[in-house]
Amino acid sequence: QVQLVESGGGLVQAGGSLRLSCAASGSIFSINTMGWYRQAPGNQRELVASIGITSGGFTNYADSVKGRFTISRDNFKNAVYLQMNSLKPEDTAVYYCKAGGVASAFGFYGKDFWGKGTLVTVSS
Repeated sequence: QVQLVESGGGLVQAGGSLRLSCAASGSIFSINTMGWYRQAPGNQRELVASIGITSGGFTNYADSVKGRFTISRDNFKNAVYLQMNSLKPEDTAVYYCKAGGVASAFGFYGKDFWGKGTLVTVSS
């Protein structure tokens, strides 16, 4: 199986920065995409940013974070990062890492894998 572990969350003042990290481990031959999602209390989980791993490194961002957040990858480490700048109180949420299109040496798993999340709190 596959495990995803996030780190880097914490408490920061508005206007500050944080860098989230996510590392995938386990029986992994390839990963198609990795991404960051977030869920604030009372809200649905939403996409923050995603990046292609085996598919050319394309990136996709939610409109609310464009120009402030940057997603990047380390293919050799099966890791993805989220640099968050100019943080706002509305960015407060639990941030989750997701890996999609994951294959072992025997074929695709056929499901997405999620981390347990890391809490980001932005104070005003």
